[in-house]
Amino acid sequence: MSENIQGTGESFNLDAFLKARTLSKEAVRECAKRMQVGMSEAEGIELVESILKEKGMERTWHPTKFRIGKNTLKSFSEKSDENVRLGENDIFFMDIGPVFFGHEGDYGETFTTGNDALLEDAKNAAREVFWQTQSCWREEGINGKELYLQAQQIAKNHGYELNLKMDGHRLGDFPHGLFFKGSLADIDEVPIENLWVLEILIRHPEKEVGAFFEDIIR
Repeated sequence: MSENIQGTGESFNLDAFLKARTLSKEAVRECAKRMQVGMSEAEGIELVESILKEKGMERTWHPTKFRIGKNTLKSFSEKSDENVRLGENDIFFMDIGPVFFGHEGDYGETFTTGNDALLEDAKNAAREVFWQTQSCWREEGINGKELYLQAQQIAKNHGYELNLKMDGHRLGDFPHGLFFKGSLADIDEVPIENLWVLEILIRHPEKEVGAFFEDIIR
């Protein structure tokens, strides 16, 4: 592994990297529009991966995650209850890690069905915690450890608890692990724009559900 945790390979191309990001976001949002009540997480994974393949995905660099209902509380490595299916007033999120043009995408977003105001608030809060935390990084030049301390406080300000098992990571040309395999929350350096993913997973204070949002900070 390289000593430069913020390095990239010789083939890294920012335009290709950002295009991979765009395709990843498009796939997640297209999948969300096509989800139907009664679908399982396995069916959601199959759907989003079929969309990614249509867009030219070469491979995945991490397993596709799809969480519904109570499973939205779970962090990346935790196993879902496979019996959960999408309800009429429900919440779900995707976390995808495709590779396009030899560059990694990684995007996650939460969506809702129906008109449950509490679920809608959780969905919006995850995004807001992300944007406010990213703004702290931009304005204050804070390192990875400080970034997640800020995220924790911002989530609390919104009335939510931040799950620190989802704590960010590197991204770049495939495989970024040649440079760093650890967490953004563990680094003492100020993260460089476009190379680090900020992950926000929050727990609803009243319902047994969570909400997730992730993207590169830039």
